[in-house]
Amino acid sequence: MAAQNNAPLPDGLEISGYRIVKKIASGGFSIVYLAYDEDGNAVAIKEYLPSSLALREAGELAPMISPENLPIFRIGLKCFFEEGRALARISHPNVVSVTNFFRANDTVYMVMAYESGRSLQDHILRRRDKGEKPLVSERFIRKMFSQVMNGLREVHTNKLLHLDLKPANIYLRVDGTPILLDFGAARQTLKVDLPKLYPMYTPGFAPLELYSKSGNLGPWTDIYSIGASMFACMVGAPPQPADQRKLNDKMDGHLQKLEGIYSSELIQVIRWSLMIDPLERPQSVFALQKALQEPVPEKSAAGKLSVTLDRLKGLFGGHGSSN
Repeated sequence: MAAQNNAPLPDGLEISGYRIVKKIASGGFSIVYLAYDEDGNAVAIKEYLPSSLALREAGELAPMISPENLPIFRIGLKCFFEEGRALARISHPNVVSVTNFFRANDTVYMVMAYESGRSLQDHILRRRDKGEKPLVSERFIRKMFSQVMNGLREVHTNKLLHLDLKPANIYLRVDGTPILLDFGAARQTLKVDLPKLYPMYTPGFAPLELYSKSGNLGPWTDIYSIGASMFACMVGAPPQPADQRKLNDKMDGHLQKLEGIYSSELIQVIRWSLMIDPLERPQSVFALQKALQEPVPEKSAAGKLSVTLDRLKGLFGGHGSSN
């Protein structure tokens, strides 16, 4: 079945004690709605509805799933549920809060706390459209991504990987604090055995191991995506896709152009995170976080204080595995 745009649930629908207000996001794997619970609290509800497997016409509630797609759909349903259950065990200010699950309309729904704000992607694009220089300040990058990594460490401690980290999945509350959204681990679980659901990665933000069914995934996979997201904050676009880098890597030239705008230390941290070989990257979020916390040098001394990759690895255990 070719992927198609599925019709969202109708506004105003009452479902398992929640009232749907409107659709707020949709993708190939799910649809997200703003809703209110019985106490009048705003929540976000994510509906499992992979468009490559299920079709829902306008006016319908349950999707149509062909017999040949039903086994794959059910495996995905189980993965979605298991991932949500794992997320529900995590209570961290920088990780989306999952509060409930329910079954309805032949699928599963994940209920999350609703937060006011906008995505990091929106923040970057608005500043780019205004011609802001620098696009995003170094202070913002260091502070915000340090908090993102606090949340990611908690995720990794719970034996989960995000696997779809990018500015669109980092949400900024009104006060500027970030939240990790839209985990891709369930999709990745599907990808291993079910190539029908390709592609499962975002070019530019995904390391090479996500392009392969047998890729060695671990904390280093999310670390590449963190580096790519920091790079996107600086230039307003993702890095060169990893499969293209393998053939003709142009990232060093792109990073060199950022010298003088951002500190050499920060650029080196990004370079380290974006190594093509997973073993050359930081092996834990803790190692990357320690590197990011290096003091910002005075501009006059920036040239003297350049931190090499070798020094970073030596200081922060580039091949350590603990979180």
